[in-house]
Amino acid sequence: MEESLPLSALLARIRKLVPRSEDEHYDEIVRSFGVGTLRPPPTPMSDRELAQAIAEFLKEQPSSESVATLGRRLDPTTRL
Repeated sequence: MEESLPLSALLARIRKLVPRSEDEHYDEIVRSFGVGTLRPPPTPMSDRELAQAIAEFLKEQPSSESVATLGRRLDPTTRL
């Protein structure tokens, strides 16, 4: 069975992709993982895939809709 990437490692990768000037986006990502709105991807994502998903998320203000879009990118099986 393939082990998933620990959440702390995923968040460290995401932190590198979110500029400090957009900390509210990063904070929303962390909060969303904490409350279960976001789930880690079931299979590993490449840095490119993750960067594209985060770039799309950064285009919008952090909201339930933008979190849902990010969630679908991280885990296409999600019902968000």
